[in-house]
Amino acid sequence: MNLYSKSIAKIEIGHQPVRVGLIGAGKFGSMFLAQVPTTPGLKVVAIAELSSDRARTSCKGVGWSDDLIADTRFTEDTFDMIGAADIDVIVEATGHPAAGIRHARAAIAARKHIVMVNVEADVLAGPLLARQAEEAGVVYTLAYGDQPALICEMVDWARTCGFHVVAAGKGTKYLPVFHTSTPETVWRFRGVNPDDARKGGMNAQMFNSFIDGTKSAIEMAAVANATGLVPAPDGLRFPPASADKLAQVLCEKNLHHRGQVEVVSSVERDGTIVPNNLRWGVYVVFSAPNAYTERCFREYGVETDETGTLAALYRPFHLIGLELNVSIFSAALRNEATGRPTRFVADVVATAKRDIASGEMLDGEGGYLVWGKLMPAKDSLSIGGLPIGLAQGIRVKRTVAVGASLTWDDVEIDEQDDAYAFRREMETSFA
Repeated sequence: MNLYSKSIAKIEIGHQPVRVGLIGAGKFGSMFLAQVPTTPGLKVVAIAELSSDRARTSCKGVGWSDDLIADTRFTEDTFDMIGAADIDVIVEATGHPAAGIRHARAAIAARKHIVMVNVEADVLAGPLLARQAEEAGVVYTLAYGDQPALICEMVDWARTCGFHVVAAGKGTKYLPVFHTSTPETVWRFRGVNPDDARKGGMNAQMFNSFIDGTKSAIEMAAVANATGLVPAPDGLRFPPASADKLAQVLCEKNLHHRGQVEVVSSVERDGTIVPNNLRWGVYVVFSAPNAYTERCFREYGVETDETGTLAALYRPFHLIGLELNVSIFSAALRNEATGRPTRFVADVVATAKRDIASGEMLDGEGGYLVWGKLMPAKDSLSIGGLPIGLAQGIRVKRTVAVGASLTWDDVEIDEQDDAYAFRREMETSFA
């Protein structure tokens, strides 16, 4: 990739290091911060958090020296930090979709590159943000280390090599009952002791979004909008699959169509663990374009499907914020994204976990009332689907049956809300 040599060369010729402003020093932000002291050519100039003291504590907790902490600005004024002249790249790591849109728009207006860790915001309105960033001459990019960007890299690799992409995605632990999971049941489904979760400061609602299928849907929507791969009409199927059998499971007779995003389960439907599963990993399934390439698969010991035409490449784990520097340097030194949405082909629609009565208030991703279902964007638009990123803090105005996808007509929307208005603009622009 040569990013390391480029970062070193930048310092050796007397240039400033790549200067970063971080928004959000939670788990992802802290993992990124842990790598900063050992990364030449990169400097975190400022960190914006709701609590400056909490951000300092995070830095101390990941091993920052007192001198490094003293040399960093800590602020609770995010927009002031975004506009600062001594910052090149903004990292948005809040996880709040509406806030992520506001921060990204401010960064673009200030001509800063934006690394969107906040995949919830990306799925809500990323295509329009990426277009506006390009028009402003800056980079909008998904975050390397998180699964969507790693999947995009694999898809790009396969296409660059001349292979046809049949499927791409990630692994997770899945059972159908998980779609009903709430913050009260999440630790049982996840296999975590509730006392350990409490001591570790683990947020039940946030972790529940990983269990109930919402996070998988959001991440696959991000991949679809960045690569053009399209979800199946009925959403993710979560077929159980081991890493060495991806090509056999995700073959065209088992998929809805060629060129599909899909998540594979690390457990069978009876709950037994799939050996050599891909729970923490990512993959791409690709096909040989001709008979000679099929022969090469055999000659080099490639595991294929029964036809000999499909093969898979996978990575068994991802390191989240520990790998974020790749996106930062790619944007700042190459003016390139590590995955970005270029179209609107997939959406994630709020879907009822139980019967929802008129007058109830939606509590958002990972909550008690809705989970996020992946669907083709054209289907979401045709029903007026309520995106999961806006399904929080709004009142339901008519009864919604369990399993039904919510629509704009089901809820009381504040049409003056800037995130709502931007999302609707994105729909119109990319319909």
